[in-house]
Amino acid sequence: MSRRRHEPHEEHPDESWLLPYSDLMTLLLALFIVLYAASSVNTSKFEEMSRAFKTAFSSGLGVLDNGALTEDNKQKRRTDEDLERKDDGKRSREALQQQEQQNLEELQKELNQYIQKSGLSSQLETQLNQSELLITIRDNALFPSGSANIKPDSQKLATAIGHMLQQYPDYEILVTGHTDNQPINTSEFPSNWELSSKRAINFMKILLDNPAFDPKRFSAIGYGEFRPLDSNNSDAGRATNRRVEVSILRKYLEPTDGNNSNEITLSAIAQEGKAAAQPK
Repeated sequence: MSRRRHEPHEEHPDESWLLPYSDLMTLLLALFIVLYAASSVNTSKFEEMSRAFKTAFSSGLGVLDNGALTEDNKQKRRTDEDLERKDDGKRSREALQQQEQQNLEELQKELNQYIQKSGLSSQLETQLNQSELLITIRDNALFPSGSANIKPDSQKLATAIGHMLQQYPDYEILVTGHTDNQPINTSEFPSNWELSSKRAINFMKILLDNPAFDPKRFSAIGYGEFRPLDSNNSDAGRATNRRVEVSILRKYLEPTDGNNSNEITLSAIAQEGKAAAQPK
């Protein structure tokens, strides 16, 4: 029998170094891709990507998790901006309220000085409240009994009031007429509704003779006997109830519960008055 020869085995070289080498090449390729991408995108996107990598490496979050984090940051920034705008709006409104209060106080002071100087304290009075500067004029200072025609000497009073109001032409003016509960039934005035409305309109017309006023800011309403200030059981009470009121309406009011709007409009009051003026 012949003996078989055993060829010596070829020794294979150690190839374990290929693993770290392939990892290194992969990282280099990723680096070159990032550098290339950074050279072709705008700065803001690059900075956003840089923050994403920084956040991922520092907090242990994956790069894919960064989307939610970025959205949270954007939402927080929008919330902060909204709060800042609200604060600015609140400060601006407070400044406007203070200026309006000052304007109405000055106007009331001027009206009171005119009333005192003219000896009209028993016929005119003013009141400044949270919604308006109210000028109340007794009917005997303006109209003959049962009439809506303003007395010739009383037209000067309406003109003087209009002259003082013209300093603040941007305010809305509401003129309202009121009577006592004594019935009236003439060809011109079938009821107190017509009498009070006509008196308010006639007084408003004299105010609008002043060219400084915009008629769009004026409205006249008749309430008849249905908004008395005093009892109609006495002559003095009925005399108090017969009046014309001129309201200079505030533009900026304090917020009320359940109402986010601070502004009051003439149209809302006018609608209320029209509803009240419908006979029942």
